[in-house]
Amino acid sequence: MEHTFSYWERTAFTENADVIIIGSGIVGLSAALHLKREQPGLKVTVLERGFLPSGASTKNAGFACFGTLSEQIEYLKRSSEEEVLKLVDYKWRGLRRLRANLGDNNIDFYQYGGHELFMENESGRAEEALDHLTYFNNLLAQAVGSHDIYAVADAKIADFGFRGINHIIYNPFEGQLHTGKMMRTLLNRVYEQDVLVLNNCSVNQIENEGGNIRLQTSQGDFKATKVILATNAFAAQLYPELDVIPGRGQVLVTKPVPGLKLRGTYHFNEGYYYFRNIDGRVLFGGGRNIDFNQEKTWDFGHTEAVKKQLTTYLNEIVLPGENTEIDYWWSGIMGFGEDISPIVKEIQPNVYCAVRCNGMGVAMGSLVGEEVAELVLR
Repeated sequence: MEHTFSYWERTAFTENADVIIIGSGIVGLSAALHLKREQPGLKVTVLERGFLPSGASTKNAGFACFGTLSEQIEYLKRSSEEEVLKLVDYKWRGLRRLRANLGDNNIDFYQYGGHELFMENESGRAEEALDHLTYFNNLLAQAVGSHDIYAVADAKIADFGFRGINHIIYNPFEGQLHTGKMMRTLLNRVYEQDVLVLNNCSVNQIENEGGNIRLQTSQGDFKATKVILATNAFAAQLYPELDVIPGRGQVLVTKPVPGLKLRGTYHFNEGYYYFRNIDGRVLFGGGRNIDFNQEKTWDFGHTEAVKKQLTTYLNEIVLPGENTEIDYWWSGIMGFGEDISPIVKEIQPNVYCAVRCNGMGVAMGSLVGEEVAELVLR
């Protein structure tokens, strides 16, 4: 396809860019926005393999959260107190940056709070969380600015109409947003900065030619001075040495539920299941823990085991006895790794990566994008 571009296309679209960003999700577009705001004269091009952003940026659940109490406990078992605090601070600042960049009204942001649910057979896990509640409130106050982060809210169980739930821990600082409106607003912001976004353009190979980086793509070759890889879960397809493991999240949305009581974001079973209200409906996702190996995939789609479990929990726990009809099913691909922090670094001369958001891209994506943009600028 080397000779298929016209003169006009070459000079206006495909000529050498200063920076090419691979991936038009929240991280890639946040990086583009920061680059142009810091150096408006830069030529920045974003290449996206899909018709819409692939991965999770337009396919996630729209949770503006920084972690349940049980998640913080698990992080502490895997890392240090300092690392746990650092990550919460990163996600908290990332959420504030996202809201400042895009505006709450533009992304339908509502701070209804986050809820962690404990089932009747999870008394041990609930006790562990309650034992750590004061400790984490004191620790995370350094990031959030308040000691009243996690609190017992068992009285809400009856209010929401849940069945089989013994305890709720509530976090008033978490919220929810409309993922599609978030990405449309972010796209509008980068268009305003004269960033070129090209869709349906898969990058197959990256070659360093000394003064330039050549990208072989499904639409022909592109050249840039510097390149940012912002494909999160798909990063290992180009750089297998990166510790990024794909994890598929399967999601459903019900038909409108008359008199829906629940409001906010909800997690249970160590965060592997999550749901929220949206437009008078319930969004419900998760189930990756049913078969981790099967969900370690770059393929979108569904499995009968996960669909069955989500449907069962929906009808027995979330909306018991209502047999609510399901209107939509979809899946998104997240990027995970052993380390709880994202990977932001130079992986070869003039090629940088910003990947592995560990399922928290909404919270940390804005800052991850800015961080890799600063590496490029330096």
